[in-house]
Amino acid sequence: MTALAVGLMSGTSADGVDAALVRIDGDREVSLVAYHVRPYTHRERDRIRRAIESGGARDLAELDFELGEWFAQAVQSVLDLAGVASKDLSFISSHGHTIWHEPGAATLQLGEAGVLAERFGVQVVSDFRVRDVAAGGQGAPLVPLVDVKLFAGSGNRVLLNIGGMANLTWIPAPVDCETVLAFDTGPGMSLVDAIVREHFRGEMFDEGGILSGGGTADQVVVENLLGGAFFKKKPPKSTGRELFGDIYARGLCSLVSEQSPRATANDFLATAVELTARSITDQIDVLPGLPAELVISGGGARNLTLLERLRELNAQLRVKLFGDLFFDGDAKEAVSFAYLGLLSLEGEPGNLPAATGAAGPRVLGKITPA
Repeated sequence: MTALAVGLMSGTSADGVDAALVRIDGDREVSLVAYHVRPYTHRERDRIRRAIESGGARDLAELDFELGEWFAQAVQSVLDLAGVASKDLSFISSHGHTIWHEPGAATLQLGEAGVLAERFGVQVVSDFRVRDVAAGGQGAPLVPLVDVKLFAGSGNRVLLNIGGMANLTWIPAPVDCETVLAFDTGPGMSLVDAIVREHFRGEMFDEGGILSGGGTADQVVVENLLGGAFFKKKPPKSTGRELFGDIYARGLCSLVSEQSPRATANDFLATAVELTARSITDQIDVLPGLPAELVISGGGARNLTLLERLRELNAQLRVKLFGDLFFDGDAKEAVSFAYLGLLSLEGEPGNLPAATGAAGPRVLGKITPA
């Protein structure tokens, strides 16, 4: 039996809602039918940022429903793009937008599932991370199980997603869930985006890596920052803007200015890119085995300065883009949460305890009926 579902993802980059319409056949083979990004406006992005930094109970409650409506708009747009009616959907699976994530202790994603169920008349799976946290896990990363099921190939592959944060899944050969290692490596594009917003008026991100490519990284600052506790911590581990957010970005810029009083905003960006590339590479280097292939997805894959640096630092690996092997890499996490929603509805675990540190496999998510 074939099912149509929409997976929704709003990542820590806070640039918009990714909506992926997928077809899932009886063997759980997943194909991407259509993909749409519903971008956040400047006002909406600021609204999310303010809620994260200083939101009270009323503010968070109102944002929960606002995000639900923005997610609903993304669903409608991807359905319109594919010419599919909502009555043909089997379910919607929504990660929500992370407002707070304290690994192993608490996690909060907003984007009211009831709004989606009401607008489209289908069941909705949401709030995936809380069960893993309740079981003693980090609550992240959750995509590794999907990496194993859908994107492992013959194994000996690292799947690297560079969103606001960067995370990797190392799949050894032969492919086996018990030996997979997955964790957040640290910042993805969060620091770059924060510096662009702060220093380049009207810009929201470093298009193609042009701005960072025009600067020089301060290697002394990078080395000092790589001595931080998160980078030294062993997996399982996850992180978010609570650590690698605007405050951290401002601190990086201050350190660069102290080292080089004539440093430019482009130098700040180049340093942030170098920190991201080095932190990823350092943690690939300490994996239990040497991977043969590095497959990159997420918004960071469009930053050519970062991509070139990752190729230089990982010259011993075959570095490929996810989109060259599968489908648009920007859609990967939305597709992944559609698959995790399917597992939830069928009563099957969606976490990998080896990746999150949970006490065991757990059925994830909360189901809102149609």
